[in-house]
Formats: sequence, C-alpha cells, structure tokens
Amino acid sequence: MSSTMAGILFIGSLLLALALCYKPLGDYMFRVYTGPRHNAVERLTYRLLGVNADSEQRWGVYARGVLAFSVLSILFLYGLQRLQNHLFLSLGMEAVEPSLAWNTAVSFVTNTNWQAYSGEATMGHVVQTAGLAVQNFVSAAVGMAVAIALVRGFARSKAGTLGNFWVDLVRGTIRILLPIAFVAALLLVAGGAIQTFADHSTWTTLTGGEQTFTPAAAASQEAIKDLGTNGGGIFNVNSAHPFENPTSWTNWLTIFLLTVIASCLPRTFGRMVGDNRQGYAIVSVMAIIAIVSVGVTQWAELSASGTVPQAIGQALEGRETRFGVSNSGMFATATTLTSTGSVNSFHDSYTAIGGGMLIFNMLLGEVAPGGVGAGLYGMLILAVITVFVAGLMVGRTPEYLGKKIGAREIKLASLYFLVTPTLVLLGTAVAMATETGRAAILNAGPHGLSEILYAYTSASNNNGSAFAGVSVNTTFHNTTLGLCMALGRFLPIVLVLALAGSLARQAPVPASVGTLPTYRPQFVGMVVGVTIILVALTFLPALALGPLAEGLL
Repeated sequence: MSSTMAGILFIGSLLLALALCYKPLGDYMFRVYTGPRHNAVERLTYRLLGVNADSEQRWGVYARGVLAFSVLSILFLYGLQRLQNHLFLSLGMEAVEPSLAWNTAVSFVTNTNWQAYSGEATMGHVVQTAGLAVQNFVSAAVGMAVAIALVRGFARSKAGTLGNFWVDLVRGTIRILLPIAFVAALLLVAGGAIQTFADHSTWTTLTGGEQTFTPAAAASQEAIKDLGTNGGGIFNVNSAHPFENPTSWTNWLTIFLLTVIASCLPRTFGRMVGDNRQGYAIVSVMAIIAIVSVGVTQWAELSASGTVPQAIGQALEGRETRFGVSNSGMFATATTLTSTGSVNSFHDSYTAIGGGMLIFNMLLGEVAPGGVGAGLYGMLILAVITVFVAGLMVGRTPEYLGKKIGAREIKLASLYFLVTPTLVLLGTAVAMATETGRAAILNAGPHGLSEILYAYTSASNNNGSAFAGVSVNTTFHNTTLGLCMALGRFLPIVLVLALAGSLARQAPVPASVGTLPTYRPQFVGMVVGVTIILVALTFLPALALGPLAEGLL
C-alpha cells in the first residue's frame, strides 16, 4: 500500500469514527448536563465544597465561580511547583523558578498546557499527577461548563439563571472525562505506552547507549491530556516519544481523543435548544474548515518546494518517521484546530505554507472542532456575528434561535472576537520590538517572525503547541506568554457568560418569513465565510511578513 493511500485510510477512518460517536456521545452529554439527579460521588463532592447543588446562578455568580476556582487553582499549582523539592516523590527535582512556575500554573489552569520546560527533567511525580494531571481534567471541564451555560442562554426564556457552575464542573469531570480517560488509558497501555511510577531509571537504547528519564504514569497522563485536548506531556518531545505514543494505532487513538468530545458537543447543543438541525449546522461548519485545513497542510507537506523534498516527494525533516509525513501532518492539523498543544512532529520544520496553515488554524479561534467546550462557544459567537451581518444586508433585526441580537449582544460578541487578536498582535509586537524578546529567536528572517507569532498565537488562543526553534524559557517570555494565556482564557469566558445571561432573559421571537434559517447549507456557508474573512482581514499583514513571505523566498 502506498503512503498516500495509507494516509487517506487513516484520515477516512478517523472521520468515520467521529461520525459514529456524534449521536451517542452527544446525547449522553445532553443527559449529563440536563439530568435532575446527582449520584453519590457528586453529592459527597458538593458537601465537601459546601455547595447547594440544587440552586441556580445568574451569569455574574457563575462567572465569579469560574474565576475563583481558576485563581485558587493557579495559586495551588504555583505553590506546588515552588515547594517541589520538599515533597515526597520529587525525584530529586529542585523547586521550579518563579517565572516558569507562574507560566506553567497559568498554562495548565487555562487549558493551554504550554510547556517551556522538559517535563521529565523538571517535574516530580507529585507535581505531574496531583498538579498538572488534575488540571488536565478540571480545566477542560470548565470549558465545557461555560459552553453549556451559553447554550442554556439560547434555550431558556425569561430566565435569570444559567445553571450551577459547580454542578457543571463536577458532572463534566466525573461523568464524561474520567470514564473515557480510564478506558483510553487501558487502550494505550495495551498499545505499549509506559504505565509506572518508577524512579529515575536507566534504560539501554538500541544503540547500546544509556539515557535517564522518568516514565511517570505515562499512559494515564497521555489519555488525560488528549481527552482534555491538552498538550502537557511527561516527556519533552511529547507524543513523538515511543513510550507515550508507541504505534500508528495509538497515534490514531490520540487524534481521536483530541477531537471526539468537541466534535460531539454540537449534538448536545442541538438537543438542548430543541432542534437537532442546529447541531448539524454547527458541526458542518467545523467539518468544512477542518477538511480544508487538512487538505492544505497535507498538500504543503507532501509536495514541498526545494530540491530534496521534490526529489523524494515530501518533506521528511522533523517528521515522526514511525508515522510518516501524512500522519504527522494530520496530527499537527488536529492539534492546532483544537486547544491541544500535543505534538508528534517538529512544527518548526514544516514547510512555509504548512507551518503557516498551522498558525492560521489557531488564529481561527480553534473552532473546528476547537477545545473542549471552547470550540463550541467560539463557534456560537461566530454564528451570532454571522446572523448580525446577514441582518444588516436585509435591513432586519438579526435573530438566532429565536433570540434577538441587539446592540448589547453584538457588542459582547465583537469584544469576544477582538480579545485574542489584540493579545496575539500586541504580544508579538512587544517581543519583536525588544532586544530581550528577539534574543529567543533561533532563526533569522521571516521564519524567526513566524516562531514568535506562533508562540503568542498559541498562548493567546490557549493552544499550547510550539513552533519550537525559539527559546521561551526566559523571564520575559514566561511572564508575557503567561499574561496572554490568562487574558486569552478568562476575558472571553466572562464575555460569553454575559452574553448567555442577556440571551436567557429574552422572550423568544416567533419565526417569520424574514427569519434567516440557521440550519440550511446557506447559513453553514455564511459562517464559514465570515470566520475565514474576519481572520484574514485581521492577521493578513502578520502572516504576510512571516510564513507567506518565507514561502515566496
């Protein structure tokens, strides 16, 4: 079988598996978030937290719950790293220095999981498991909770509340993330992923040399980080490490885990608003963007410019040779279309167009299918902007799912869209304008700009992957990237919840002849167009100076 055909079968089987999961998993999540009963473990958790699980919260209270939980999580994780040398199972690791501890704490709490350090050489077992792995779960559950709150805003009428954050957080963790991660961990162990709490061990390589590393429960954390669409791994090379991602089918499973929950949440959205066609429309937008992205990246990597790549028909440098160029490219596309950050190849080695496409995936807002929860609420914001644009074209007050999109709603949606471009462009500009920021760049010319642009795009969009080729473990970059991660996560969440509260208070508007049907192919095409045009207009100058300029050299 040719490598091209193998790549087609790999991608096709992945799409088929996601399609088969769409209805059952989406329906299950619908039952999780709308069911009236709490199980015994949940009741115990609410009692320990001092939470009245049967009370409902207004959007402001819901937002304060999200922020309070996140701030306490950052402080706890920061303290855990700073005290690491005093903890048991620290494996002799020193305390993490302040700027890196700040960066890592913010990174994992914001579901970014950007790593400016070598995992196996910096973090002991307690920090890896009690700190980072826990945040892999709960930070993803926070994103899901916010998405569900926004959906309730569309679904409810004349209501002042959006549900209970603590109930949504606990249910998402216990009923969705934990069970799937448990099964996925068993599959990864069966595939050869290391599962042990071994101390520093000496392993003999095939060449007869020796290397020291810490295989701390790799299979469990791999399942956790992938399911939560997180990139933080135990090993520095992440999913390119044979102990973390041993075979082609574990590579397939990893990509599946990165995308499955975010791909099925539109079904949950359709069920909650009482119209499954709306869910199909949203997932169709996600699928179109994803398929186009996969196609462009595969084309760029398999027909690269340059004498050597053209001679062999593909660009091999920096790719995972166990998986090949096509499957490495598929992984890279999946990880940048979701809030993942996990990598199995060296993105800095991608062709100019291929690397540019990975940056563009993140600049889209990671909505195809996006992060767990974040992808859905990001796509719904784009749908709101689309119906507003459509309303302007016909001179009619825009409506979406029976709710009017007035001045307040469109201001909140617009501010949401403007947050990450501001952070990306401002962060990149500051880094390029200062000697300290430029000192991290390892390549000159447009490629060096691409490295910095990628870093601040990844941080501001809470992705977590890196172009590499840039030394970001400095006080300057740890601080600025940490700020981008925090603002890029929490400002949009507050705006989403404010929009949800505004929508929930409205009475539904009956559909009329002039109402735009938001479940037809016409609307799907409009959302795709608005998404791409908005990003292109915002970031074209930066992309033109980076990957596009490099591609023309």
